[in-house]
Amino acid sequence: MSKNFFVYVLGSEMSTNFHTYIGWTNNLDRRLAKHNTGQGARFTRGRKWQLLYAERYKTRSEAMSREWHLKRNRNFRKHFSNVI
Repeated sequence: MSKNFFVYVLGSEMSTNFHTYIGWTNNLDRRLAKHNTGQGARFTRGRKWQLLYAERYKTRSEAMSREWHLKRNRNFRKHFSNVI
């Protein structure tokens, strides 16, 4: 049985500040729930997050590599600033 891995982009808007978060997981629903209950990455705590974008990969290493590249791509992140 093959397992899927996902790279995802979350967005959160509080007051006038918009934040994005990029991560990877093998279960999108569970990971989003963890971020929204304060059990995810430290940066995501205390905010309400929405899933803005996701990509599917066959291997963990592919997903981790893509996450690394997306986190460094400012233009990609700016694209989401007017989505929410």
